[in-house]
Amino acid sequence: MNSLTEENYIKAIYKLCEKSSGAVTTNAIADKVRTKAASVSDMLKKLSKKKLINYQKYQGVTLTANGEKIALAIVRKHRLWELFLVQKLSFKWDEVHDIAEQLEHIQSDELIKRMDKFLDFPRFDPHGDPIPDEKGKLHIQQSKLLSQIKKGKHCIIIGVVDHSPAFLRYLDKTGLELGNELKIGDRVDYDQSMFIQFKNKLSTHISHDVAKNILVLEK
Repeated sequence: MNSLTEENYIKAIYKLCEKSSGAVTTNAIADKVRTKAASVSDMLKKLSKKKLINYQKYQGVTLTANGEKIALAIVRKHRLWELFLVQKLSFKWDEVHDIAEQLEHIQSDELIKRMDKFLDFPRFDPHGDPIPDEKGKLHIQQSKLLSQIKKGKHCIIIGVVDHSPAFLRYLDKTGLELGNELKIGDRVDYDQSMFIQFKNKLSTHISHDVAKNILVLEK
């Protein structure tokens, strides 16, 4: 069994590798887990001895097959808990991350199996992120950034890049919720902000920073 700290490192390395599509540096891991590079090096040696990571000094870090399996199991638990908290306990999507961070370390496989079945084997969490199934497989959608959609096109919001509570609360206030269908209007040359129209014909104006943090499926 791995410690809570070890699991946090494994998940952090998985998330960093996912973004970089390659080996990640000690400094990047230190930033992710908010600690000093020296502490990271000590932990990497432990994980390497357990054959959970591939680690050579100055050459970056990747997960072994076993390390990735553990990472996906942690991500699976985290995202299932987030969905459970939103769907069944009426938490808002900006409130669940920190709670799920604690619950993801529960070791009972049977509990997670039953929760998965109770939620009807969901593929996505409240933020649109794919939930790994029991075998670690992910259902990936071919999404685009809202900022990439051209004028006159229609799209559906399926996820977010920025998971910060402040951004999620902003989306709630603006009505930009998962599942909403949008039509793209004019784009402002000066700052690349854009006008969008909802299915009910109401329209709003959003910044480029907002648009590049929303994931959509183009229709």
